[in-house]
Amino acid sequence: MKKHVWRPLYVVLGLIGCILVFRMFYIPDDFGTHDRGYTFGYHRLSNEQEWKEYPAKYKGTEYCKDCHSEKVESVAGSQHAMISCENCHGAAFGHPEEPAKLTIDRSRDLCIRCHSALYMPTSGRNDIPGIDPAQHNVDSECSECHNPHNPSLEDM
Repeated sequence: MKKHVWRPLYVVLGLIGCILVFRMFYIPDDFGTHDRGYTFGYHRLSNEQEWKEYPAKYKGTEYCKDCHSEKVESVAGSQHAMISCENCHGAAFGHPEEPAKLTIDRSRDLCIRCHSALYMPTSGRNDIPGIDPAQHNVDSECSECHNPHNPSLEDM
């Protein structure tokens, strides 16, 4: 082969070599999937305790039950039982001290994320009552007509 073909190949091989050498010094030795496989994906073992000590932003429905048991029970008996409170009310990080009251997202867009009529043949998505957002009460928020804590099929 002619030299003009080999030169770019040498440049590419040199760049790959530089990247591999840089990677060898830059990526910590304890980075990888380790003995638990891909359960946690790629991570550093030396970093696990640091993440365990990091305060959780989302607390879960059990956290809400301590102060809002009547609302949690109401939702538990409804079609929204599988949805965490924080999906609509925001992260409970620091609550109840700061913020004292969580923001409620009453936006139409929040409801449409799940209730927009979609066809998903391989999931339970078709079991969720759907609407055509371009036709159904376009100028209204969903919570004006529907109780998000206890929606019923008749409301849909």
